[in-house]
Amino acid sequence: MSYSSRRALLVAPLALALPGIARAQGSDWPNQPVRYINPFPPGGSTDLLSRIYCTKMSEITGQQFVVENRGGGGGTVGVDVVAKARPDGYTVGLGGIASHAINPTLQPSMPFDPVKDFTFVTGLWKLPNLLIVNNDIPARTVPELIALIRANPGKFSYGSAGPGTTLHLSGALMAQLAGLDIQHVPYRGAGPAYPDLISGRIQFMLDNIPAALGQAREGKVRGLAVTSLERSPVVPDLPALSEFMPGFDIVSWTCLCGPAGFPPAMVARMNALSKQALESEDLKRQYLGLGATPFWTTPQEIDAYRAKEYARLRPIIIASGAVRD
Repeated sequence: MSYSSRRALLVAPLALALPGIARAQGSDWPNQPVRYINPFPPGGSTDLLSRIYCTKMSEITGQQFVVENRGGGGGTVGVDVVAKARPDGYTVGLGGIASHAINPTLQPSMPFDPVKDFTFVTGLWKLPNLLIVNNDIPARTVPELIALIRANPGKFSYGSAGPGTTLHLSGALMAQLAGLDIQHVPYRGAGPAYPDLISGRIQFMLDNIPAALGQAREGKVRGLAVTSLERSPVVPDLPALSEFMPGFDIVSWTCLCGPAGFPPAMVARMNALSKQALESEDLKRQYLGLGATPFWTTPQEIDAYRAKEYARLRPIIIASGAVRD
């Protein structure tokens, strides 16, 4: 066999493999539909915001981004699906404060490592909570509410969607920073708490801004402040709790993540396309309508932010009594 023939036999398999190698590097991502795991049930804020992002990504890339709801375990079930997926870029999902900053303290025996088992691509959005009170409560400002609670130790209670949720931690941090004696009443989600708040069985709540603002605008409750470090563009006339309790900052933040092992070129491509989506005017307008703000970051920035949030929230969670045995 001639040298040229032998060389052809050696090069042919390599040539056939090159397209696969190129695809593995991710520079042409996505070239097929992308499965996006939302680890929460359909219909809520995370579902609506996820679908807005995925619709925009479909428009930009020409490939379908299909939202799959896999709720359960406070987000653990769906995030575990992402952690155990093939690192080919076609299964990604929603991570964030619950799965990567709160649950590692609440659930030390999670089925995945919240750091090592993931590739972090970018932030997606931030969503603050709104402090709302029963209409019969005479307080119309945060200082008035704090003074009223201090004058009635142990008599005020607030509702939440369950221990360890941002609704619970918002109230717990408020109690810790202001030195308040208040009672936490957990519910199976925020929805069931509203009848008790409106009737006065509980006195206040700190719920995600879309639902809370809707109740306030209908006159069923009164809004006093937001839980983000700065005022929300959705309700710019309402103060931030940090204006009265320096450093107060509890927001639901999310990120786009995938299983560990995404090639750097693929991560860069995902990040760049996500930046384009999150900076589009129509997405910003839709997010704002739901009380959220886009949260694009570099992969390094979202990983650092996750680590900072975990360290910051851990003592708040422990002090709140939410840690499970």
